[in-house]
Amino acid sequence: MTLSPLRLRLLVASLLAVSFLGALDHTIVSTSIATIAGSLGALEQLSWIMVGYTLAATVMLPIAGKLGDILGPRRVFLTSLVLFLAASLVCGFAPGLGWLVAARVVQGASSAGLQLMSQTIVARVTSPRQRPRYLAIIGAAFPIAIVVGPVLGGLIVDFWGWPWVFWVNVPVGLVALLLAVVAVPKLPGGAHPRFDVAGSIVFTVSLVALVLGVTWITDERLATAGLGCFAFAAIGIAAFFVIELRSPAPMIPPSLFANRTIAACLGLSAIIGVGLFAITSYLPTYFQMAYRTSATVSGLVPIATVLGMLVSNLATGFLVARTGRYRPYPIAGTALGASGLLTMAILPAGLPLWVPMAVMAVVGIGTGGFMNLIFAVVQSAAPRESLGVVTATTNLVRQVGATVGTAMIGGLVGFGVAAALPAGVDAAGLTPQVVHGSTAEVQTAVAAVYHDVFSPIFLVLACVYAVGILAAVLLPQGRLSDEPSPVAAVEPQAEPV
Repeated sequence: MTLSPLRLRLLVASLLAVSFLGALDHTIVSTSIATIAGSLGALEQLSWIMVGYTLAATVMLPIAGKLGDILGPRRVFLTSLVLFLAASLVCGFAPGLGWLVAARVVQGASSAGLQLMSQTIVARVTSPRQRPRYLAIIGAAFPIAIVVGPVLGGLIVDFWGWPWVFWVNVPVGLVALLLAVVAVPKLPGGAHPRFDVAGSIVFTVSLVALVLGVTWITDERLATAGLGCFAFAAIGIAAFFVIELRSPAPMIPPSLFANRTIAACLGLSAIIGVGLFAITSYLPTYFQMAYRTSATVSGLVPIATVLGMLVSNLATGFLVARTGRYRPYPIAGTALGASGLLTMAILPAGLPLWVPMAVMAVVGIGTGGFMNLIFAVVQSAAPRESLGVVTATTNLVRQVGATVGTAMIGGLVGFGVAAALPAGVDAAGLTPQVVHGSTAEVQTAVAAVYHDVFSPIFLVLACVYAVGILAAVLLPQGRLSDEPSPVAAVEPQAEPV
């Protein structure tokens, strides 16, 4: 479908506002989670405020993608936005943790629909060559939210109170809803109307078990239950693939994985989740301990990473839209990411903070070069009736990779630091504030421990990005077409020999 330039601008503005809303909601709550849990008298269960959101968002990804293909992305998008705003209101009025977690589950599920349908709508109204530009603009919401969210969350809690962390979504969301009603065209579904109920149930239960296992495995009291969840998830995922192979209308068609372009893009998406997203949340603690910085200063490194990601994401989107060439960017991006993480692994202790800032900015630049581009490429290789499914699957492997990677890194850091601390230093009460108030000898010893624990982690993540280079090389040569595909999308056009 071809839109007028004005309507396309309105559409992009609406999708950008909604994408920013969904991304900001996750980052803004992270700053105020302790305040919220304390106000509700539930500090021991505060993790469920975030886990409920993440779990629902992860589980809902393939379901929302399939619903978009069946019902049309406009219906799913508008319904998700209304549910998101209603859940935001309930979160602010929640009288207890149970109400809050239930509302956060609805928020997470609806945010998955918003994220997916934004990407799917762009795919349905633009040509393959136009998509990288608009997907880059919409995708800019995520890195901006990472930078803005924690600061904004702290200010809101300090001056307005924690309910406004959720209520601030409502005025922005209503404006976005009005724009969406006007600008989002009616896009019919086209997939088989039958829904894979058995596959959906098994997939949902398996993902719940996987996320719970990842969440519990680092807790000594719940480690056994976490291992049981992992075993259950493994059996469930195997059963899910068997169901999908036999289903007449599978939720994730196995035939998609036989497509070389789609398989390579899924690999690249997983590498971003495991290789970068999983380590980002641990960078502030690493620099507070290894470089002995304050909490405020330690945040400069992830900000530098995110800003590098933002700049290269926008630049790549516009360059690919002009030339149609896409393959060089994932190759160069994964190579930059691998080089940067390898450099982090071999950096000696005691360097000025600007050095790792510059190195992680390079990692961000490399990742941003293909972070959203792969969605345009994978959509160009999928039939129109499977756009929602293939977009959902690409998001899903990134989300699962980040979740599993984060848990693994957390476990390695916790075990490695506790085992290597010098005698007399209690691992249970070790905080940056405690270390900074200790003697110079203790500070030096703890800094060396954190440096030695994180170095091999950075090395492993560099190897993950090196595998990404192979995935990028597997992408076929070609250019994204500038012609709209009203019936079905096609493989990227092969270049003449």
